[in-house]
Order: sequence, then C-alpha cells, then structure tokens
Amino acid sequence: MKPEQVINQDPEIHGGTPVFTGTRVPVKALIDHLKAGESLDYFLEGFPSVSREQAIALLEFALTQAIDSHPQQC
Repeated sequence: MKPEQVINQDPEIHGGTPVFTGTRVPVKALIDHLKAGESLDYFLEGFPSVSREQAIALLEFALTQAIDSHPQQC
C-alpha cells in the first residue's frame, strides 16, 4: 500500500493528528494498543473502519523507518 492509502493528516480531522485514511482513528491508537499487549485482531474489532491491510502497512512503514534511521555498524 502507498503511504497515502494508510495515513492521512488533515487539520480538519483531530487537529491534524495522523489518522488512518478514510477514518478518524489516530494511527497512534494502534501503537498504544500493541504496547498495552493487545492483539492486532482486538484493535481491529474495536476500530472496524481500519482495514487489516492498513494496520499491517502502518507497522511495516514504522519498521522500515526505524531500520532506515538507525545507523548500521559493521
């Protein structure tokens, strides 16, 4: 998925907080649920407007950013 299919940031929605595209669900909500030990399925049950594909794509984007921003040591 392309980033714009996953994350939207609009000042008219939650004051510009990044949300899942097509929803009003902040992307941080997924991270908060996972940090609390909840499963992806539990999150998706609570936020049915977010697709599994969007949630997985967000996690993949976050992983890629974390790996790319961390200098590799040889």
